[in-house]
Amino acid sequence: MSMPFGYVPAEQQMRDKADYARKGIARGRSSVVLQYEHGILFVAHNASQALHKISEIYDRIGFAAVGRYNEFESLRLGGIRYADINGYTFDRGDVTARGLVNVYAQNLGMIFTDSIKPYEVEIVVAEVGASPEQDQIYRLTFDGSVTHEHGMVAMGGQADAVATRLRERYREGLSLPEALRVGVAALTEPDGDPPPTSQIEVAVLDRNRPHRKFLRLVGPRLAALLAEGAAPAEGAEAGGEPSAAPETPAPESKPGPSGPPTGPEDGDIDTGSGD
Repeated sequence: MSMPFGYVPAEQQMRDKADYARKGIARGRSSVVLQYEHGILFVAHNASQALHKISEIYDRIGFAAVGRYNEFESLRLGGIRYADINGYTFDRGDVTARGLVNVYAQNLGMIFTDSIKPYEVEIVVAEVGASPEQDQIYRLTFDGSVTHEHGMVAMGGQADAVATRLRERYREGLSLPEALRVGVAALTEPDGDPPPTSQIEVAVLDRNRPHRKFLRLVGPRLAALLAEGAAPAEGAEAGGEPSAAPETPAPESKPGPSGPPTGPEDGDIDTGSGD
């Protein structure tokens, strides 16, 4: 029996689709997700000020993606609809990262199998728990494959090289400034300059926040955290351990006018809006 003209074996079609999706994802910039002492940190190299690669899905669930924006944005919106409907129909506690990941895996698998063009995306869905042991980080690839990650994950761009740099620096129980320094260092090419603050998108799932755990870190607050995380590293490079500041006598206290304490400087106030 002769084969029809233009016939391509199914195995070859799947390989071609996978190669196409991998090449598209590798052209983008990387993102990393890692645990720190109070939750989960998302760091992405993103030159756009309008299009987000990191977003909130629900109270305790965050979303990070790399690849084509229009494709992972449609996944994000679908995840929000799924979470809202299930939270309203049943209970907010019934909306979990695992349930959301199952929906994403089915959709991505169907698109990869049935469509001529697969989605050029990789996504991470993370849920912060009451303790570090209850945190959940899931990575999904373009064909719907799911990996349950522990501690950290890198995706997009030169993901293997970024993951290697991340593993070299990561340890459990990092503070937020330390974790941010580790994430930015992983996104920085060897012997290269780190991305400018204006091109770093950062957000956290903070287990200590009431209700909504998701918070974006922007502006002066982000700059302060980057500076705080860089200070110990510079001290360690100079002499192996951060040098202690010389002791100076405390100035004599002078009585001042009594009154209510002043508020924090502009830019440090957390309004809870995430902007």
